[in-house]
Amino acid sequence: MLFIAEIGMNHNGNLDLCSELIRQAKWAGADIAKFQLGWRASPDEINCITPKDLVKIEQICEYYEIEFMASIITEEGYELSKHTKPNRYKIASRTVIDKPNLVEKILKLNKPTFLSLGMWEKDALPFKEYDNIEYLWCKSLYPTYPSDLIDLPKDFKTIEINGYSDHSIGIEVALTAISRGATIIEKHFSLDKSDTTIRDHALSATPDEFRLMVNLGRNIYKNNIIGV
Repeated sequence: MLFIAEIGMNHNGNLDLCSELIRQAKWAGADIAKFQLGWRASPDEINCITPKDLVKIEQICEYYEIEFMASIITEEGYELSKHTKPNRYKIASRTVIDKPNLVEKILKLNKPTFLSLGMWEKDALPFKEYDNIEYLWCKSLYPTYPSDLIDLPKDFKTIEINGYSDHSIGIEVALTAISRGATIIEKHFSLDKSDTTIRDHALSATPDEFRLMVNLGRNIYKNNIIGV
């Protein structure tokens, strides 16, 4: 069972806040702290991360013993990621659709790679010729409401999708996905859901919520394994 704290842009462009988010994500039980590279990344935008900043973020993750991971959105984001030494990659669904050549470039590195299916509308899964992919079921709606989730897989164990990337409010849908066999959960992470700097804060989990999700989720996962 793997839990990803999607810090994304919830650092609000502040490296000190980013450090605290990483620390709290570790406390909350996350296995991975994830950031977005190549999205709203111009010099005057909230997610402008320099190579020096990114190296520092990776070092902070190492200090708190949580895995650093980036979601690659553009070629520029991929080039930026080369300043770090990721164990694996995440590829955003918009990149899966808009930049297949970039996706293939990353997959050919032969590292474990998560592919989001939030914007993927075809029945056949993309890039099936590669065996280093784990697919994440997702709805690219911010937030995702219960009425948007009527097609959440009933049983992840019977399909070729390993996990769930959550944009809903609360932790209930993520726990539902685990009860249905999802073994990877990605959830946005924030210290303050009332922060209106960007929309992602509202659909995030606070440290207390994320910790509860992890504790309950791991127990549900264990029960699934032993057939309770």
